[in-house]
Amino acid sequence: MAGALDGLRVAIIATNGVEQAELEQPRAAVDEAGARSTLVSLSTDAIQAMNSDINKGDTFTPDAAISDVSADDFDALVLPGGTINADQLRQSGDVVSFVQAIFAAGKPVGAICHAPWTLVEADLVRGRTLTSYPSLRTDIRNAGGEAVDEEVVVDRGLVTSRNPNDLDAFCAKIVEEFGEGAHSVRHAGATAQA
Repeated sequence: MAGALDGLRVAIIATNGVEQAELEQPRAAVDEAGARSTLVSLSTDAIQAMNSDINKGDTFTPDAAISDVSADDFDALVLPGGTINADQLRQSGDVVSFVQAIFAAGKPVGAICHAPWTLVEADLVRGRTLTSYPSLRTDIRNAGGEAVDEEVVVDRGLVTSRNPNDLDAFCAKIVEEFGEGAHSVRHAGATAQA
């Protein structure tokens, strides 16, 4: 997979309470495939990662604040889970607007575990099939999406998985979809400019 994402810019949005493995493993996967990842948060203050929502993990220093970036700066997006992380992100107007702009541009997105909460808040699950942590599935259905219990689901450039146990499949699929999706968006943009 090395080189599959050469030159692509991937935003990873997370804040306090992010599930550490769901931040680290997808980031490593896209970086190893040649992408340049940027950790974006609500501010540039260090964020506290968690393991299984209740055990403190490491702290991470964001590369940028959400207020200082634009969807135009990136080719793809990763939304890690963690209950507290997802709950805070979905309450940020800047995060919701950013995610909506990524979707509007047709850029690929990976969301795992509790991360689809932000997609529900942004009204982006309507008419889509996705998976998530079990406790979000009613929210997804209520927002017009179809919730399924599968390891990894792809629907029009949106890759979703249920929990950290699905990370191997999730990481492989985001690398595949980001490579296909980001290159097709760039090609479409180049064609439109010609």
